[in-house]
Amino acid sequence: MARPLRFRHSPQSWNLDRLHRDLLRPLDDGLGARCSRPWYRPAGGYDARRFDMDNGDTALFVWDDDEAYWLGNTETPSALWQTEKYTFDEVPYPVARWAQRELLAELREAEPWLADHPHLAWFFLPVFCSKDGSDSTREFFRDHAAGFPDATREEGRTFYESVLRSGVLDEYRYVMASKLGTSERFDHVRMSATMSEFTVAHLLTEAGYAITPEIEVTTGHSIDFRADRPDVNGEGLLVEVTRPLPPTRRAANTAVAAVRETAETKTTGQLREHGGGVTLLVDCSSFRDDEWAQVKGEQPGVRHRPAAVFRARPSGRIEAYSKGSLPLDLDRAVTWV
Repeated sequence: MARPLRFRHSPQSWNLDRLHRDLLRPLDDGLGARCSRPWYRPAGGYDARRFDMDNGDTALFVWDDDEAYWLGNTETPSALWQTEKYTFDEVPYPVARWAQRELLAELREAEPWLADHPHLAWFFLPVFCSKDGSDSTREFFRDHAAGFPDATREEGRTFYESVLRSGVLDEYRYVMASKLGTSERFDHVRMSATMSEFTVAHLLTEAGYAITPEIEVTTGHSIDFRADRPDVNGEGLLVEVTRPLPPTRRAANTAVAAVRETAETKTTGQLREHGGGVTLLVDCSSFRDDEWAQVKGEQPGVRHRPAAVFRARPSGRIEAYSKGSLPLDLDRAVTWV
């Protein structure tokens, strides 16, 4: 699986002659390529060019007297094969700002609906423009309401736009965005499960917690979040997230069975090995209204305590019930049922 979009750094001197010889010529021979001035001019004394391939791929190249950066979702010319890779946060600010302006403008032209969701576009830019994941990740938000049933595509996108607008996940952009995947194959189930972590990030933040994703523990696993309260001393609370498939997408023929089976898989594996100290959040946001009504009416156990079972809607309303003595104070974020 290809990784999210990253820069390649060349600590060498470049000029237009070398650019045409070592970059444009091999790209043109292999794919058909055009080299042109970028849509935006980079700051900081850098010069830049963009490469547009006949197959729709794009690459950007920016350089000054001492170094150069390459960013693209296409074949990498051999002159750049042995170079180090860096994220947007790891390269000089003028380079990152210019490249993101260039790619976001291209992205909005290809996907006009993203113009109304600037934070969503920016956050997921590393996968929206990745080598293999661009089509599948764009399709997920464009056509599938970001995993919400009984909701319009616009409602699903607007919810996650509001989640990302807060900036609480900006520091973890590459970690979180890459979870959506950079695979050519569209996988609605896996992508919807990924969005549960964004929903839980929102839930915990609304409840007053500071969050840190991907906490490594002694068993060799990673727990999804650590939640810290600024007004409470301590080591923070570990939170794991799981998302049951709705009955329409699994062998379990009732919503209650779907909750129990999914939670059992989590609790007999990763959480059992950890040996306690983790709160399990079971996200039923993939359930239709009638399916969730069945779950909240029966409130099945999930073979792990403490736990909370919840369902979020694009309106921001989150309904939940708990099992065991929940160490998280979620009263500000959920409506208990």
